[in-house]
Amino acid sequence: MMDIRKKLQDALNDIERELRVELPKEILRAREHGDLSENAEYKAAKERQSYLEGRKAQLQQRMAALSLVNLDKIPADRAAYGSKVVLYEYETDKEVEYRLVSAEEADVAKGDISITSPIGRSIVGKTEGDDIEIVTPSGTKDYELRSLKTIHDLED
Repeated sequence: MMDIRKKLQDALNDIERELRVELPKEILRAREHGDLSENAEYKAAKERQSYLEGRKAQLQQRMAALSLVNLDKIPADRAAYGSKVVLYEYETDKEVEYRLVSAEEADVAKGDISITSPIGRSIVGKTEGDDIEIVTPSGTKDYELRSLKTIHDLED
């Protein structure tokens, strides 16, 4: 959880630096070129400034939400944030392992899936032995939750 906060804070710091140092210089340079109504550099810098302000607000909102995460409220017996699960896919007769993470931490290639993704939402709240139906753009697949280690099991 701390590495998410650090990643978000680093991103916020980068945005702040660009908003306070780099963009004002770009805008000043663009203004020196004269007529602002037909100045592409000025327009691009102002659009970037607007985008960064929006991104900054999103990151600040996410940081505030993360500060409210209470590990004591994460269930110890059901899949939730931080859980590692092994699913058995009936159709392929194969097992797949996932770790349930926040949207910022998600990396499908590593098996880290967001709890807000279709797969993540299907797994949250399940326990070992539960059947899980996951609806994806490529169709519905049926799984069995074979193994569950919650964030509490993994802390030890």
